[in-house]
Amino acid sequence: MPVPGQTLPMPAEFSAFTFPPPPTRPGHIVLNRFFLYETKTRFFIVGTNAPAGTRFRVLKIDRTTAPDELSITEDEAVYSKSEVDDLLEMIANGNKSTGGMREIAKFYGIVGFVRFTEGYYLTIITKRSSVALIGGHYIFHIDATSTISIHSSTTPTSKLDKNSDEARYLQMYQMVDLTKNFYFSYSYDITRTLQANMTRLRTFPPTPMNTSPVMSSSTSPSAGSYPSSSSTTTAAAASTEAGVEPESETDLDASVLESGRNKMFVWNQYLLENGFGEHSAIDNQWALPIMYGFVDQSKLSILGRNVFVTLIARRSRLFAGARFLKRGVNDRGYVANDVETEQIVSEMSTTSFYGSGTFEANPNHTSFVQHRGSIPLFWTQDGTNMSPKPPIELNVVDPYFTAAALHFDDMFKRYGAPCIVLNLIKAKEKTARESILLKEFTECIDYLNQFLPEDKKIQHIKWDMSRASKSPNENVISVLEIIAEKTFAQTGFFHTGYNQHVQSSNGDRPGNVIYGSGLQNGVVRTNCIDCLDRTNAAQFIIAKCALGHQLFSLGLIAEPIVPFDCDVVNMLTEMYHDHGDTIALQYGGSHLVNTMETYRKINQWTSHSRDMLESIRRFYSNSFVGTIHT
Repeated sequence: MPVPGQTLPMPAEFSAFTFPPPPTRPGHIVLNRFFLYETKTRFFIVGTNAPAGTRFRVLKIDRTTAPDELSITEDEAVYSKSEVDDLLEMIANGNKSTGGMREIAKFYGIVGFVRFTEGYYLTIITKRSSVALIGGHYIFHIDATSTISIHSSTTPTSKLDKNSDEARYLQMYQMVDLTKNFYFSYSYDITRTLQANMTRLRTFPPTPMNTSPVMSSSTSPSAGSYPSSSSTTTAAAASTEAGVEPESETDLDASVLESGRNKMFVWNQYLLENGFGEHSAIDNQWALPIMYGFVDQSKLSILGRNVFVTLIARRSRLFAGARFLKRGVNDRGYVANDVETEQIVSEMSTTSFYGSGTFEANPNHTSFVQHRGSIPLFWTQDGTNMSPKPPIELNVVDPYFTAAALHFDDMFKRYGAPCIVLNLIKAKEKTARESILLKEFTECIDYLNQFLPEDKKIQHIKWDMSRASKSPNENVISVLEIIAEKTFAQTGFFHTGYNQHVQSSNGDRPGNVIYGSGLQNGVVRTNCIDCLDRTNAAQFIIAKCALGHQLFSLGLIAEPIVPFDCDVVNMLTEMYHDHGDTIALQYGGSHLVNTMETYRKINQWTSHSRDMLESIRRFYSNSFVGTIHT
């Protein structure tokens, strides 16, 4: 393994990150402030480019259609402030005989449209708060929403019988708390990684983490693509072996890996499709895709230079649900508790993604991506028997592991190769539970690897982390750090300012990226049984390793290592603790049971008491109130 300061073999020449001018779309502006006006027959939504407020667009919603119909018309004109004022005055004057026009809401975005048994409802964002700034683009958290009836009064329940199906469905819909961990951005695509966003417009062949499938015919060494289109995919090979006609590529991937937003992480996609159509809904100028997960940003100063560390966790909406209600994989290859975590480290001397006055990339942005997800087998646990550790049942034993093949095909398409599985479940137990899955998952990966080229095989790292943490002779953190360094060396990370060589006073020295070619190729997929406690600890150690390399590549530290108990690692620990707590609450109904303090064996009495309390909370949540987390 290379060490800092050692001369390394350099990859093939890597072109500078240079971007074409952003595509122009006539009439397209970033709408971030909205006003809702009501007449007897229509709603008028006026959107503007706040805070400047120089350009305006108008959307009209017809309230006279049948309850099962939704008629939305977008005015193609772009208005100035005086022009839109004249338009609104004209509308108000024209409706004086029927009650005139009134402003009923100021809001920040359209979540979507929904219908139950009667008319449609419009859900809007009424309060927001900024939580992060990436390349000059703000990311906001939803703080409050409002649901308004389109075909009746502006008060949703004013004419509803409280005992009607409509009132019951509306109440269930409003129980979904959009003010907990839902995020959006007007100008930055938070459904995709920084690498995907910054490389999707490039002209050379597609790269891993880009929007194009990795089965392309690219042979560019810098692309790092998975086998060409002439190669057999994992899923297709497994299906052929089983005597099953493989699904077309579009069955699984077209809805997720297309040129626009990543639909896997757009939680209001169905609501937007109701209003803006199935094919262009989430890319419509008026649509505001929202992401469910976690976003946090911290600032630190290193030698007078401001550095922002941003953590973005994207939870997949495909096969989502609470802990005991969703386990394993579905027949389309989507797994439970599927979360993509991205760690962005930026030096903020220049805020924008672009250099001053050019479309060359600002060299001060780096990104590293990890993945967690349930074991891709058909397995369940019965949470109704009041047992804190229900038995694990393999419901369907598929000798061809078709669903797992689809899952890993999706992983290769999203991230490229290698796909490194860090499996932390128990290997030895008095009563076999987790070890049942370990045996089956090992057989699954061995079977699928038969169909993959030698250098693209799924790497399976098996380590009983729970047993190691209880042993006085094993240091969990040291083992994880070794795993982190080895896996990180294979995937690398994304850096907009990648240089093979850097000129210094001592002459030419090795470049600012020790591993890789400035692009992340592949991903570490970590899992335990719930993908919560052990998984979060392992992901933190890998993130700590990545942080050292990210800071080093930005020229902020002398070597790519950050020790425990320094300020930057303490900050990262808190961020990953909050990240793990949030994901645990979403999936398991309680905070993390075992934290980094548990595995580092510090403050053991305090940590042990907290762990016991959270174990009780998780048991209570899963046994009595687990269904509300769906």
